[in-house]
Amino acid sequence: MTKKIPDKITKETTLEKILKYSRTEKILVKYKLPCLGCPMAVYEMGTLKIGQAAKMYNIDLKNLLKELNAVIGSKKRS
Repeated sequence: MTKKIPDKITKETTLEKILKYSRTEKILVKYKLPCLGCPMAVYEMGTLKIGQAAKMYNIDLKNLLKELNAVIGSKKRS
């Protein structure tokens, strides 16, 4: 059984699900999310939610979600 990719990214969406979309990694890098380069993150990607990561690293969650959803929305339309 394959895991469904979400239609919309929310604060409850895990990093693992977000990274299933192409171009989302660039946005996470833009916001300087350190989890992408952290060796321990490999073990947390399936459980770490973007809202938790944003809070830990003082990232503007509202704008981050807006950009991520714009990217996945444009992916669906193309």
